[in-house]
Amino acid sequence: MQNSTQVVTFVLSMYADLGQFKYLYFTLALLFYLSVIFANTVLIVIIYMDRNLHEPMYLFLCSLFVNEIYGSTSLLPCLMAQILSDTHDISQFYCFLQIFNIHSYVGIEFGTLTIMAYDRYVCICKPLHYNSIMTKLKVQTVILIIWSVTFLEVGVLLSFTIRMEFCKPVIQHIFCAHHLVVELSCSEDRTVSLVHDFVFGLIISVAAPVTFITYTYIKILRVCVKSSKETRRKAVETCSPHLISLISFVFACFYTLITQRFDFSSVLYPLCIFLSVYVLVIQPIQNPVIYGFKLSKMRNAFKNMLTINTQ
Repeated sequence: MQNSTQVVTFVLSMYADLGQFKYLYFTLALLFYLSVIFANTVLIVIIYMDRNLHEPMYLFLCSLFVNEIYGSTSLLPCLMAQILSDTHDISQFYCFLQIFNIHSYVGIEFGTLTIMAYDRYVCICKPLHYNSIMTKLKVQTVILIIWSVTFLEVGVLLSFTIRMEFCKPVIQHIFCAHHLVVELSCSEDRTVSLVHDFVFGLIISVAAPVTFITYTYIKILRVCVKSSKETRRKAVETCSPHLISLISFVFACFYTLITQRFDFSSVLYPLCIFLSVYVLVIQPIQNPVIYGFKLSKMRNAFKNMLTINTQ
């Protein structure tokens, strides 16, 4: 495990001894993972097959659903393997790979939710110019930029962390978190972690998107106050899933950032575990459910697809 003081394998210490129950938890985790893949894939297929859904908002939703599968895959396969394992070791390579996947998932999620807020702002506040603005925006290009820039940003961050030497092996979590891994380094210099926390964790990933989204919703609210009941109804229908998703995601990210930096040992173990994986477990299944049920176009497209398949 170690060569001198150089750690080459980490230990995830928050896994309890489940005994024979580990097979039950493994089965539940597997079923949940398959449910996430199924729910998101169904909506991706619906958007792809129904030409009425080939609109900017639904293309952004498609990107969001792909990201939910990506995010859950960054945790659940590793989680299932660790549930069955007796040692809970994870190599540096897979640990850094998991950090890359989780952080890029968070960045893409915030980026997609931000551009979706802009789409709703243009649709509700500038309806006559919606088609021209969104055509100029080139939706597919925007989605590609969000994914590419996020991958590049996280890759640059990890390029510094990978060069570190680690003297302590134990990660106080059930998955690899960047801040906790940096804390295991032999060096007392925490500049990389502080820069990451402030620039990526606070400004780029949270503050900037949330500030812009808040601005768009203030504009939308002002328009809705002066508009007809039908306009307000449509605004509520399309904006409420987005708001639920955003609030849930911000809460989960904020909790994760806080608990990695302060002692939460007094929190009940099951609750602590649930909240720590909320962003990677609940969000990926919550989004397809709320968008699938709340948006009438999605419901109608799903019904039409079922009707065609049963004929």
